[in-house]
Amino acid sequence: MEKKESYRHILPHFQQPGQAYFVTWNLQDAVPPKALVWYTHQLETLKLQMDSTTSQSRDNIKCEAEIASHIEKLKQEYILVRKKYIKAYDDLLDLDKNPAIDLAQSVNTAIIIQSLQFWEGKRLKNIAFTIMPNHVHWVFELFEKDSEGKPVYLQDVLQSVKRFSSYQINKSEKREGKLWQKESYDTTIRDETHLYYAIKYTLNNPVKAGLVSDWHDWKGSWTGSSD
Repeated sequence: MEKKESYRHILPHFQQPGQAYFVTWNLQDAVPPKALVWYTHQLETLKLQMDSTTSQSRDNIKCEAEIASHIEKLKQEYILVRKKYIKAYDDLLDLDKNPAIDLAQSVNTAIIIQSLQFWEGKRLKNIAFTIMPNHVHWVFELFEKDSEGKPVYLQDVLQSVKRFSSYQINKSEKREGKLWQKESYDTTIRDETHLYYAIKYTLNNPVKAGLVSDWHDWKGSWTGSSD
């Protein structure tokens, strides 16, 4: 199936080989599906406005500079709303102290770490991750191409990681059914400053949730960057 630079489930997603990402996903029932409908609608509206404005720019070259400025403003607004969306979602996740399946249990944590590290050096470079009781934060950089010269897409990597970890955790927990919510929350890393804050946010999540006082004490956290 042909891959596109954007796709959607509930939220729109953007993917491009060679990009760095900050991704969050969670257990199937960690948050009610309709909890953040308003933010989802706002994101979709902004995405449609950006697509519409981009289309208009092809038909009105004289206003190209003005349209480019408008698109940039829409992008910044999109980034802000998405940031609020993810924070609100994370706050809800952190309220769930006793999930039915605890990802922070050593066996489950080890399975997820194995899945996150599987494509290291093949399709991506790991930068940081944190495995919380009911969700995962992951910062990494995709390679442009794999060893066979094929483009590496975010969608494929996430499907692989979630499929493997779901199978292994279900097997360990002696359960059946969906483990992960289908939706993931991915953000393209824009620059070094954004990368710094994505890593900081990822590693400090256990501290923010009151699980530890120092992120180094959380066994599900790792980073390859300097402190």
